[in-house]
Amino acid sequence: MAGPAGEHDGGLVDWDLAARTAVRLARPGPRVSPEEAQRVVEVVRSAAAASPPHVARVSQLLVPAGPPARVVERGAWARANVASFASLLSPVMTEALAQRSSRSRRSSAGARGLGVGRRVTGLQLGSLLGLLSSRVLGQYDALGEGPGTGDLLVVAPNVLAVQRELGVDLRDFALWVCLHEETHRVQFAAAPWLADHLRSRARALSGDLLGSPGASGERLASVVRGLRGAVSGSGDERSGAGLLDLATTAEQRRALAEVTAVMALLEGHADVVMDEVGPSVVPTVATIRRRFTARRGSSRGLLDTALRHGLGLEAKLRQYADGARFVRGVVREVGTTGLNAVWSSPAALPRPEEVADPAAWVRRVHG
Repeated sequence: MAGPAGEHDGGLVDWDLAARTAVRLARPGPRVSPEEAQRVVEVVRSAAAASPPHVARVSQLLVPAGPPARVVERGAWARANVASFASLLSPVMTEALAQRSSRSRRSSAGARGLGVGRRVTGLQLGSLLGLLSSRVLGQYDALGEGPGTGDLLVVAPNVLAVQRELGVDLRDFALWVCLHEETHRVQFAAAPWLADHLRSRARALSGDLLGSPGASGERLASVVRGLRGAVSGSGDERSGAGLLDLATTAEQRRALAEVTAVMALLEGHADVVMDEVGPSVVPTVATIRRRFTARRGSSRGLLDTALRHGLGLEAKLRQYADGARFVRGVVREVGTTGLNAVWSSPAALPRPEEVADPAAWVRRVHG
């Protein structure tokens, strides 16, 4: 696979190597017979197909239906994310590469350094996605600009693994997960400007960070790790705060805080919808939420601890809780119709300080 900044064009990341590494490091899912695997896929596919009317009823957002969800295995999720990264970051990296190449022309060592750096970054990105491929339940990709953009992915082996870990009903859990991802699709469909808004903010922020003096391959890898988690929605823990330590100026920190506030809105809203659908649709929803929340807050060994610390997963998990409190706080004051003003324009998105103060958002937007 060659992304927009693939191996053939000398980009800052060896995307082909990233994809191969991610697939190679993706761990196999739970051991099941071929018949059981097919049954799980059918359950997940049926759950995804059943989700749209329930999300529409609770969210009160009426949007055109999307294409059927793609039920995938871990390697396919990783490959899709490498392609999405390449699409999202290609313009930024092209400019950064031009700046770095002009500096490296003075010596053959500089040119060799660029080649080594892009392979190292490809390995780092591939390794990260290989690890995360066993953690992500689902994802709606709104930020790419090529094939796969707008796809709703559900990772069947992970749905099965977590369902077994929680000891809950498979059909209920699959529907619960799909409700979350369908809500993300509806959010972006209800706000057609949102993907471009986030994409431009993400690129501006990453370009600012990459373009600063002394940007290194390690710094680029940190941007790659943090950027996607900061601006894309998926249904389980994943990377999300690696950029924080790189934002050294007040402007950079404000820009990152603004993107994070939108992420809190997207994740919190999806969490509220998936729960508010209710027991008439997901009979064991209360049990699933209780056990899943406990799982989110627990540590599961050395690798999990390292991922949480290195990728800032605690900050990501707080986004779910903070965003859900914001959504519920707004709904208490102005109802779901009043909340849905948030999808009307970039100006209506919550500011960072408003996520913790929904009444302030209501005063500013509704007067």
